[in-house]
Amino acid sequence: MNIRHATPADLDVCYEISLATGFEGGDASPLYADRRLIGHIYVAPYLLLAPALAFVVDDRDGVAGFAVGTADTIAWESRLEREWWPPLRERYTDPSCIPPDHRTADQRRAFMIHHPTLTPSPVVDRFPAHLHMNLLPRAQRRGVGANLLGVWLKAVSAHGAQATHVGVNRANARGCRFWAKQGFVELMDEGQPEGRTIWMGRGGTTGNRARRGARIDQ
Repeated sequence: MNIRHATPADLDVCYEISLATGFEGGDASPLYADRRLIGHIYVAPYLLLAPALAFVVDDRDGVAGFAVGTADTIAWESRLEREWWPPLRERYTDPSCIPPDHRTADQRRAFMIHHPTLTPSPVVDRFPAHLHMNLLPRAQRRGVGANLLGVWLKAVSAHGAQATHVGVNRANARGCRFWAKQGFVELMDEGQPEGRTIWMGRGGTTGNRARRGARIDQ
């Protein structure tokens, strides 16, 4: 398999990969009416706004996975608020009036677009970079993920970030094991309440960045 920088031509297949891996690491297609909602959050803004840290892995059948992210999570979240979320908020209705346990999968993602979760300060202060990485089944358990991660970490290091975090769905046990194997440690001792997301970090040192209020997606 070949690892290369992503291009805008890869966007559609990256949307598809986000959906195909969007339910606890497995296929989320049956859950969503809008097949691009997950990708609006987890891949498209990175590929389009931060292409220097967007990579794909491909084989003879095409793109089989991606790794995208940013060296500065706080600045990134501010940029999304200015440049990415506003047009999506015009497209998707805010489902705040619907009780959380009555929302569809589409409505839960629409809520995330209107009310994006900020990364907790105890995480981002020590681990300022973050990434999202998703692989189709044909690219899994072959060492591809470790190689793709290595390429991404080298690139983000060149952008000045030596410490990276990921947020993993607690129900995605295989994903949690993968990140732990790659040297990411669970950060649940960092003061945040237990929620759906497990925060994991690699290479962190105590930061001196301004702290801010944050909430965790439940």
